[in-house]
Amino acid sequence: MKPVEKRWVKCVAIVVALTVVSSCSLIPRAGPNKKEIYAGSVQQEGDAFVVAVNDRVTRATAVVPALGFTGQFQNAGVIGSDTIRPGDVLSLTIWENVDKPLLGPEGQVAAVLEEVQVDGAGFVFVPYAGRIRAAGNTPESIRRIISTKLEEQTPDPQVEVRRVAGDGSTVSLVGSIGAQGVYPIERPTRTLTAMLANAGGVTITPEIAQVTVLRGNMRGQIWLQDLYENPQLDIALRGGDRILVEEDTRAFTALGATGTQSRVNFETKDMSALEAIAQVGGINANQGDPTGVFIFRNEAEAVSEQVLGRQELEGSQRMVYVLDLTQPNGMFVARDFVIRDGDTLYVTEAPITTWDKTIASITGTLTSADTIGSLGGL
Repeated sequence: MKPVEKRWVKCVAIVVALTVVSSCSLIPRAGPNKKEIYAGSVQQEGDAFVVAVNDRVTRATAVVPALGFTGQFQNAGVIGSDTIRPGDVLSLTIWENVDKPLLGPEGQVAAVLEEVQVDGAGFVFVPYAGRIRAAGNTPESIRRIISTKLEEQTPDPQVEVRRVAGDGSTVSLVGSIGAQGVYPIERPTRTLTAMLANAGGVTITPEIAQVTVLRGNMRGQIWLQDLYENPQLDIALRGGDRILVEEDTRAFTALGATGTQSRVNFETKDMSALEAIAQVGGINANQGDPTGVFIFRNEAEAVSEQVLGRQELEGSQRMVYVLDLTQPNGMFVARDFVIRDGDTLYVTEAPITTWDKTIASITGTLTSADTIGSLGGL
């Protein structure tokens, strides 16, 4: 190849290299850089508010899901373990002090009525005593009622009433429980925590376990950790309650120069930005920029107004929160900033990383140009 041609080839290579430098989009990278993110701000006619996180912002955004039981659940008192309910089964034994009893053959000491089930309306039928309301009464109350009614027909009847197993005072437990199934409400298991223990306890990490109680049309949900830390939330159970124990389904997405890029489930009830970074393996030491940690979120109107100090906003707002871990209090701010369900955590690449890629692109381009030139001279 002639000297003029060689110079021409190298000039082309330089032009290509300059084009690479001027257009970062040609350089492979994990996502946008800080300049591109800021370009999407409202201040630059974008549609997102870019906010630097400080102590005031952490307080305004410290909103976590509120789980707990309503007053209807908490004000429901513990029902006596002997209270009869529809569906319960009773066993009746009646002694009569006569030779020819009403309820049995002649000479029989006692009449035994096994498995007398309380009907849906709460009544039982006893021969010669008639239809008796059982639901809401105790076995002792029912005994007195039957004795009073039979006294009109046989002298001094002696009555024994016992409650046996039935389906009127049971709850069902499903989910992450040691032994799923249907359990009767008994004296030791009349509250939620006692019933959970009776079913073998929770089989998932307690910090992310949620307990849901369904009672008719009512629904209550609570963190297992809160349930044990606040005894007043240990609600009394009712027959027919359905109890579900499941793992927290909240998650955030990690992208950019982090240890891993994926959708990550919460491992604690309350997660800070610092914990989220640690959970994904930290910031990549060879690529990440600790001054460019971003959290993308659709923020509720009320929170957005507090963060921005503006009252004219309507609806949820796109917010981009910026954390600079190199600031004197940067680590403390990241520790206090709360991550929420659906957040996107993004760490930009350090400028030196982009520069290294650019140099590599230039070096590779020049090397290719020299190779072409050497081939042309063959």
